[in-house]
Order: sequence, then C-alpha cells, then structure tokens
Amino acid sequence: MRSSSLPHAPRRCALGVFLLTFLTFATGTVRAEEGWKTLFDGQSLQGWRNYGTNVVTGKGWVVEQGVLKKLAKVRGGDLITERQFDDFVFEWEWRIPAGANNGIKYFVRERGASAIGHEYQMADNAAMSKPQWLTATFYDVLPTTTNATPRIGEWNQSRLVVRGNHVEHWLNGVLALEYECGSSAVKSAVAQSKFKNEPQFAEKVRGHILLTDHQDECWFRNLRVKEGQ
Repeated sequence: MRSSSLPHAPRRCALGVFLLTFLTFATGTVRAEEGWKTLFDGQSLQGWRNYGTNVVTGKGWVVEQGVLKKLAKVRGGDLITERQFDDFVFEWEWRIPAGANNGIKYFVRERGASAIGHEYQMADNAAMSKPQWLTATFYDVLPTTTNATPRIGEWNQSRLVVRGNHVEHWLNGVLALEYECGSSAVKSAVAQSKFKNEPQFAEKVRGHILLTDHQDECWFRNLRVKEGQ
C-alpha cells in the first residue's frame, strides 16, 4: 500500500505549487516583485508635497479610511510627488460626484507660480462642453479616440503609460488615447489650446506627477507607479 501511494506525491506537490502561484497573482502580492511602488500608503501623505513648497499644508486634502480625499471648495494646493519620473506606468483609482472634475498632471516641473504639465482629465462628461475636456483626454489638447465613459459616483481605474515619447491614457481597461510627444499632430493641437504660449509644451520632460487642486470633491486610492517600462 505504501509503495502504491508514492507515485501520487509529486502530483500533490505540483498542485500545491500551482495553487500557491495562482494565489500570489490573485492577491496582487506579485506586484512588489514586478517593481510596483506604492505612492499612497492609505494613512498619510508621505512622498507628496504641495507644489512650490517642501511640505503639505493639510488644508483641502484629508485621509479618511484609507482614501485620499480632496475637499470641495477648500483650497489645499496642488499635490506633487517628491520624486520625478521619466519612463513609467502610473495607476490609480478615483471617484467624483456628478458635475465634478479633477485631473492628474505629469511632466510637471516647478518653473513658475502655477503647475504646467500634460493632464489626464477626470470629469463628469455630461458637464463638459468640449471634446478635449472629457475624461481620459490630454486636457484641452487631444480628445479620446475611443469611447471611454467614466462611472460617476463610483470607483474608476486609470492607467498612464509613458515609454520614450509614447504616451497612453487608459480608463477602466480601455485604451482611450495614445500620442507621441513632439509629433506634428501634438504640436498642432497644442497650438490650438490654452497652452499655445507655453515653451516646448508638446515635448516630453522628466518631471513630477501631480494631483490637481480643483474646487470639486474627489477621492483617490491605490496610487502606484512602476518605472522604466
């Protein structure tokens, strides 16, 4: 009886390895091994500061139950990462009420009173009057090229990819927009936008990631980045 049961042991071992591997992927613990770094720990604003300062004032931005909340009609200043990024993938989840908007800026350099950078727009599309202002657009420059509609009042998952001059905007698993920094198409679109007088705005630069200080309420969670992708 003992000898007849031995051939089954390797199968049980293989099954155990398979289940362990599956659970690792299912629970997301593999992300740390793949180089993902958390940008919001759910408890503090460590790793962030207000634009143009070395601190966070605390006004306008609060952490509640693991979520970063932008208070409505309370100025808190734009929040930027302490670090700068070149090639990267940035993922985050966000939620806004009806009629609201916010945005994620990237390629941000501290060169002036206000933060300038490319912006991934987050908005209630029904409240926007231009196609370049809808969710997942390159704000005021390029509209989305696929139908990407946010879930207002619910959590949305966004993804920003920067590889060389190539940029991608994703919304809830849909590739909403892709463009090439410095291309004639981007330069032409910038020339028709509010950023037409910003030097080299169409170009890629190494810079900070920024959460904009809009007057509307907005919630963020699960902010993470992977560099060199």
